[in-house]
Amino acid sequence: MSSQNVDSAPKPSQVQKSGVRAAFEYTGIPPSWFDKRPKLPSRNWLIFLSVTTSIVGYYVYDRRECRRIRADYSSRVEHLAKDPLGTTDLPRKVTVYGAKWPGDEDHDKSLRFFRKYVKPILVAAAVDYEMVSGRRSGDLANRIADEIKTRRRVDAGLESPSQSPVPLPNQPTLEQKRKRELEGGIVLVGRHTLKEFMSGLKRGWTESMDRADREDMLAQELASDGRFDEPEEPVVDPEVVDGEPLPTRSRLLPSQNAALFSPLQMSSSSPSKSTQSISNIPAHLDTPPSTIPTLPTFLLVPFTNHIGFRQVPNMLWGFFNERHKVRAGSEAAYSLIMSHMRPFAAPNTTVAASEVQESQPDGRQGGDLDFDLPAESYYHGAYTPSETEKARNTYYDTLPAKLATARALARGTRTSTKEEDSHPPPTEVELRAERLKKEMKWRSDEAGWEIVKPGQPAQWDERFADALQVFDEPRADDVG
Repeated sequence: MSSQNVDSAPKPSQVQKSGVRAAFEYTGIPPSWFDKRPKLPSRNWLIFLSVTTSIVGYYVYDRRECRRIRADYSSRVEHLAKDPLGTTDLPRKVTVYGAKWPGDEDHDKSLRFFRKYVKPILVAAAVDYEMVSGRRSGDLANRIADEIKTRRRVDAGLESPSQSPVPLPNQPTLEQKRKRELEGGIVLVGRHTLKEFMSGLKRGWTESMDRADREDMLAQELASDGRFDEPEEPVVDPEVVDGEPLPTRSRLLPSQNAALFSPLQMSSSSPSKSTQSISNIPAHLDTPPSTIPTLPTFLLVPFTNHIGFRQVPNMLWGFFNERHKVRAGSEAAYSLIMSHMRPFAAPNTTVAASEVQESQPDGRQGGDLDFDLPAESYYHGAYTPSETEKARNTYYDTLPAKLATARALARGTRTSTKEEDSHPPPTEVELRAERLKKEMKWRSDEAGWEIVKPGQPAQWDERFADALQVFDEPRADDVG
């Protein structure tokens, strides 16, 4: 009975074929392809496809949100770019400061963050900008201090304001330049930039107005530390050399005695007046002012730079969450463009910075000086002063041998080797220049680290309370 049923079952070749299938079979497509039925992939393929689809989908969603947020904020301010300007008017201009992140050799990371997340909104509103970067830690603080001292000298009448070498018919005056600076603003990217800016701000309004060439002062200090002094000669009998008495002052003729102790030789052994720091500024003009004029409003932009193997998870999280950075940068730019300002929140204490550090080990001061404080937790391991000290010790351990080789070749006391002929060793002049360059780098790194290191409070002066303002976050009704 069962065999009859099997025999009576229609064969695949006897099954009624549709016209489409019959037509496709004659095109050369294998008939087995038409008998395949869809089925679920294997377990491994399901895992691979689900993980890959999730990652790609999350990435696409994040980038789509970035474009949407940027387009949203650009549409809110683009009407300002269409406002006409007069023939002599200039667009609004802001100054952007970005200091070097501790431990990162790429000094441009802060300004790169600005160009990627803040700049597009400023460009949409036709706001001009000027970027200032610090190549080494502490460079920004020195620059701000020097600029303020120059301003104080101009205000005191000790120096004329800088002008273009080519006179222009519509060249703005000093008052017009400062008014434009106040209308523009200052953008500080990251907490490390804020700490360097505040350090330079305090130094500029507190220290003397004298111009100080740091490289020249360091060169004078290094020249007197004895590192390049000649080795001492063997001690000989002061009375007799080769059986002949030495010419002492009592044995010299009056003319010889006068020549030996002439005022020219005595003056050559004394320090030169040009190397001494002599201030030509009157004391009543060099006194720090009791009040500080109003400064351009600050825009504080949070920024964290993840470097090192331990921060790879944070890097991956940031790669798939760019929309948060885009939103933070767009909101900051929007508040600057719409001029949402408030007074700078002073710290809760009025004691000195060293006392603040002792009383509050976590570095909290209160007010706007605590801006982006969690970012300091990523400084640990980025730079340590012991690295600089180790490099300095290694250099000075090898310096005597290099110096001896340079002097021997220069004086001809020995001939050069084949290796020295193909690769000449540095001369004494080159060794001095190399040492000056290295010391400038090491001391700059140490001074800059003392400014931005975790737990070190930002510099503050009570005179800043009435001179500083901050661009506030956009109001809810404006954002909506």
